[in-house]
Amino acid sequence: MSPGRATIQPMLANRPSASFLDRLPHLPRLGLGVSTEFGAAQAPGALDLAVLRERHPAYAGFLEIGIETAKGIDADARAWTARGLPTTYHYLDINLDEPEDFDAEWLDDVRRIAAEIRPAWLCGDAGMWHLGRRERGHMLLLPPILTETAADAMADGIACLRAEVGLEVLPENPPGAAYLGDLHLLDFFARVLERADTGMLLDCAHLAIFQRLRGLPPTAGLDAFPLERVVEIHVAGGSERRHEAFAWVEDDHSPEVLADTWTIVEQVIARAPNLRAVVYECERNPLDACLPGFGRLATLLGG
Repeated sequence: MSPGRATIQPMLANRPSASFLDRLPHLPRLGLGVSTEFGAAQAPGALDLAVLRERHPAYAGFLEIGIETAKGIDADARAWTARGLPTTYHYLDINLDEPEDFDAEWLDDVRRIAAEIRPAWLCGDAGMWHLGRRERGHMLLLPPILTETAADAMADGIACLRAEVGLEVLPENPPGAAYLGDLHLLDFFARVLERADTGMLLDCAHLAIFQRLRGLPPTAGLDAFPLERVVEIHVAGGSERRHEAFAWVEDDHSPEVLADTWTIVEQVIARAPNLRAVVYECERNPLDACLPGFGRLATLLGG
């Protein structure tokens, strides 16, 4: 995947008659990139975005910016966008299945920020970012309830947001220490993708967490999943935790990617024909600690 200049395609994403496969060719190929959110680059020992871009441009093809509209973007993200470098907009404050979240003020803020950073698309964890009223700095993330009714409500929210903002909206499977509902995570999102007629951001680390909690092999369900709709993937490290008899993986974005995650990554890269972007989520770690992961991903992508 060779990096391309990200541009907004509002009319293409907004045309009711254009299916996802019709819109897909207009999405740029961003290659390998990194993520950030407000203040992340200023944390002690955090990855320096400018240094990464200067020393290893192949690992910094684009920047995925995590955004709460109440905070906007920080100086590091603004410096990146001021150079006209490619970005994606990762929302951190919308429950896609709640119509009341699509208020005029929030939508205006999203449009304003998108006009500034010119993202290739919108994406983000499709779960619950808040319980009750949305408050500044809430940042609670829970996975969705894995039922058909919840999938349909989420799909309708994705279609609504795409129409309101004029950009593709790629849902991401969120992490969790527990999941409610009878559906497998991949079956849930397959239903979402079909109803919303959209692509997906598949987080391989989050999927590995889910599979382990359900006692399944890392790639269970991938054969039946519409991998042609995977536009972006995330890769991140996690730490194995235990409390008495309960074992789980903490999604801490460390540089140490678990073997289960790598198994999923390798399968998806080999089988997702429309993959356009890969994010290595390691933003709060020193550059040297991140280089092996970047290198392995670059090799898998043929770089």
